[in-house]
Amino acid sequence: MSTKIYVGNLSFNASAQDLEDAFAAYGTVQSVNIIEDRETGRSRGFAFVEMSSSEEAQSAISALN
Repeated sequence: MSTKIYVGNLSFNASAQDLEDAFAAYGTVQSVNIIEDRETGRSRGFAFVEMSSSEEAQSAISALN
């Protein structure tokens, strides 16, 4: 069962690859979705990272919080 993690307070320059690299150290990253402004296409400063298990997600949250 996969678990989605809300990631807030991101730099506007953060990329999906940056997030995937950071979270991959704690488990399998299934998807990364950086939320963008509809009109400008600029990052809104938050994202969702989907990990393959809740244990991996908890490990990433504990380490990166």
